[in-house]
Parts: sequence; C-alpha cells; structure tokens
Amino acid sequence: MICKVLRLVPDPYRGMIPLYLAAIVVFALAQSTAYVLLMPLLEALFRGDLGAAWGWTAGVAGAVIVVFVCGYRQSVLGLRIGTGMMHSLQTRLGDHIATLPLGWFGTATAGRVSRLISSSVKDAMGVFAHLLSPLLTGVLVPAGVAVGMLFLDARVSLAMLVSAPLLYLVNRWGQGLYSRAETNAHTAAEESNSRVIEFAQAQPVLRAFGAATTGNRGLQNALTAQRRVGRGLVYASVPGLVVFSFLVQLTFIVLAYLVVSFASGGTLSAPAAIALIAVSSRFIDPLNQAAELSTAVRGAANAADRITELLDTPPLPESDSPLQPADAGVRFDDVRFAYDTGEPVIDGVSFTVPAGTTTALVGPSGSGKTTLLRLASRFYDVDHGRIEVGGHAISAYSSTTLMEQFSLVFQDVYLFHQSIAENVRIGRPDASADDLARAAEVARVDEIVDRLPDGWDTNVGEGGTSLSGGERQRVSIARALLKDAPIVLLDEATSALDPQNEAAVVRGIHELTRDKTVMVVAHRLSTIQHADQILFLDQGRIVERGTHDELLAADGRYADFWNERSRASGWHLVPAGEGAR
Repeated sequence: MICKVLRLVPDPYRGMIPLYLAAIVVFALAQSTAYVLLMPLLEALFRGDLGAAWGWTAGVAGAVIVVFVCGYRQSVLGLRIGTGMMHSLQTRLGDHIATLPLGWFGTATAGRVSRLISSSVKDAMGVFAHLLSPLLTGVLVPAGVAVGMLFLDARVSLAMLVSAPLLYLVNRWGQGLYSRAETNAHTAAEESNSRVIEFAQAQPVLRAFGAATTGNRGLQNALTAQRRVGRGLVYASVPGLVVFSFLVQLTFIVLAYLVVSFASGGTLSAPAAIALIAVSSRFIDPLNQAAELSTAVRGAANAADRITELLDTPPLPESDSPLQPADAGVRFDDVRFAYDTGEPVIDGVSFTVPAGTTTALVGPSGSGKTTLLRLASRFYDVDHGRIEVGGHAISAYSSTTLMEQFSLVFQDVYLFHQSIAENVRIGRPDASADDLARAAEVARVDEIVDRLPDGWDTNVGEGGTSLSGGERQRVSIARALLKDAPIVLLDEATSALDPQNEAAVVRGIHELTRDKTVMVVAHRLSTIQHADQILFLDQGRIVERGTHDELLAADGRYADFWNERSRASGWHLVPAGEGAR
C-alpha cells in the first residue's frame, strides 16, 4: 500500500524519505527500549539497589530524549514531504489534464477531477503528514518490545511473537473488505459531485420547468446512492476492527495470565511481573492504533491508484517540431472518426479549403458538422486518414503552433469567472489597450462595458452568467478578433439571438472572416449563399458539394434544405382565426 503513495512523491522530496523513515524507526525503537527497561528498573528498586536503579533510570531517560528528538524530526519531515507532495500533485494533475484529448472529458469529468484534486490528493499526502508515523510505530514498538523481552523473559516474548501472524491475517482480511467498499464510495461521491455542479449550473433550466427542488431526479438519486454506499463503507470497516480488537484484547489477557502464572509458580519475581504486565499493555495498545490507521492508509492507497490512473492516461501526442504552415489552407483526406460509442461520426470525408476561401458545412443535426471543426483544430485525433493545415499534417505541428492558426467561435460560449477584459484577452494576452478597444468596438462589446458599473473590470461570473447569451457571444467574437488567426472555425449561433445582439454578432463575424480561411457550420441563409464551397453532410459523409448555384441547379438534398429554410425564414405568429402565413 505504502509503495503506491511513495511513487507519487516528487523528486525534490524523495531524498527526505530515507531520513524520515530512519527517524520513525529510531523513534519507535527508542520507545520500545524505554518500555523494556522498566523491568530491570523495577527489580532494582524492589531490591533496594539504588546504584543499579539510577543506571536503568539513565537508560530510560536517554531513550525518552531520543523519542522526543526523533519524534520532532519525523513530524517536520513528514509535513514537508506531505505539503510538497500535495502542491506537486495538484500542479501535475492540472498540467496533465490540459494535455488530454477532449474525448477524455465527459459528463462526470468535473466531479471526478474535483474529487481527485481535493480529496484524493489530500488522502495521499496525509500518509506522510500524519498517518505513516503512527502506523509504523504501531508495528515497530510491539516488535521491539517482543524482541527486547527475549533477553528478559523468553516465554512472554515467544507468546507475543506467536500472536503476530494471526493478528496480521485478520487485519488483512478486514482491509480487503474496506478497500472494496471505499472504491464504491469514491465512485458514488464522484457522481454526486458532478450532479451538484450540474444542479448549480442548470438553475435557469430547472426553475423554468419547475424542477429546482423536486424534479431533479439525477441529483436526488446520486445523493441517495452516496448515502447508501457511505453506510456500506461503515459496515465494511466494522467487522475487521471488531475482530481485530477482540483478538488484541484476548492476546493481552493471555499475556497477563502467563505472567501471573509464572509469578505464582515462583519462576518470576513480583516486580518483574508488574513490569511485564505494564510492558504487555504497551505491546497491545499500538496494535489497536495501527489497525485503526491501516484503514485510512488503505483509503490513501486507493486514492494513489486513482491519481496514478489519471496521470497514466495518454495525452494527445505532442510534436516538438519547429515546423510552420506554408499557408492557411485546410485539407481533409479520407478522414474517419468515432467517439467512445464506436459508431462512426465522420466516415471517409475528403475536401480542401483553399487559403482565403469560405467553406460552409450544411446538413441535418448530428451529421458531423461541428465534429469536423473540432477535428480540424485537433481537439481529437482522427481514427483514419489525414488532416493538413498549410501543407502539413496537423499532428506534425506543436500544439502551440497549430492553435496559433485558428480562431474558434462555437455555439457554446464559456466565459471564465474573471473580468470582461481578461476574458477577451485570452485571445491574445499581450494585446495592447488599443487592440483590445478596437476588437471590442467591432464586436460591440464596448456597449456592454459602458453600461456595467465596473466597466472592463466587471466580473462576468462563473460561465459568464451575469451576461446574456448574445452578450457572451459578442465577447467570444471580440476574443477571436483580438487573436486575429489566419483560419476561422465558426459554428454560427445567431438563430437564438435578439435582433440587436444578432446584428452585433453578424457584424463581428464579417470583420473576423475578412481575408481569412473560413470553415463555418452555416445556419444563416446569407452565409450559405455567399460561401465559396458548400458541403452537404449526412451521417458523417459528404453527399453533395459545390457552390450555392450549382447545388440548387442539381435539385438534390441541398436544394430541399434551402427551400425548407427559405420558407421557414418568413414564418410569424398571427392572431387566432386568421390562419398561418
């Protein structure tokens, strides 16, 4: 168990581990030495041999001093290793998560990551901070007492040593029960954490449908399952502890009986018997403490397994090549891709987007349009085929170089819990104030800033909740404008906007795409009509391609789509009885 946690200790702190363990060992052996010396000390006092008694007292005092010094030393080292380990693991986990492909992230990711970085890391660092020392002491002190007694009374020492294997087996059995239950409890906690986060983020939807208090079955079921599994964890830990405690007390009774028997038979003096009973109690107490702590160490070992599993998750392969794209062209060559479900989302797609042109992706929902945009920017690696940017495979570029080529504007806009200025500057952190103001003016973010009490410094809340959907989209456009990348990947999201926000967003998009290579999932008819190339997708395949006029003349799927959209664009509500127009 301990080895799993040891592997997570960062290199700068590994050199402290031998000193830490040595301090614990000396600390435990000094304790056991002090206990063992009680027997000759009491015998000397009862005999009236004050000279010998003072000698044994000096030995006990020396052992106590060693206990104090080594106890302090191991505590300091343990805290230094534990806190350093916690900081390092949180940093490593954060850095590693940033390298994982987006396919790793799912609905339960937030709860899982939150649980790992907070609870699991804390459990793992606790091994050094406050668990390992009392656990090892609980084993080493009884062992030292048992060995030391060999030189004073071998009969009691052998009785102590005989009980050790039985106690070990019982403790191992109990830990097996606890480990399985703890794994189930952690999984339930991850699910409930995810549901709580979802519950907080989805309040507008829940309240709109009257499900804020009674209708959220997912959260209720997750919390109920967590309570049930939590009770199971308690029940799983009880049998091992009860049986182990019973055997420990039984061992003490047997040792006390043997000591009294030897004293009654005249083979052991009364002072020695008193000392042996006292020493036997110090043999027993640390074992109980070690049994209680071993469950916590087992939980820490499980936490270390979960942390290691995440750190071992393969990142998206990263190139360190200094390669730069020759132009802003994009090319898909027989690309196939499937998510974890195994069903192909993109199936043999090939097309080219020449530099400086606009390609519109059109088709029914679920046909793979947005997935193509995400594959182009390497949010995922393709299962088959090749995607090129500027004449080279996107996997040949470093992630920094590749992402410098793209400005992304997707439907789901996420703003960080920071100021408006900081959210826009994510596009280019070193942008000047003039550049920031220019991008904001084009996207009409300046109108938002002017009406807010703190202007650019206004915090937008988690996910940008203090702004409307249209305002968040304006900030997203400003972010992309500020970045000014040569390729724009655009998933238009203007259909749900009010006229004012739609006008602002459309204006920003026109400026953003000027003289750029554009791949756009098109919803607005004007965007589709003016594209240099239109690809009509269905079930992950390109079923039609061409310009707007060419596809209308072909009178195929695109023509049907266009005619349907044209009719839908003119709909409006009329008073009852007048009929629809």
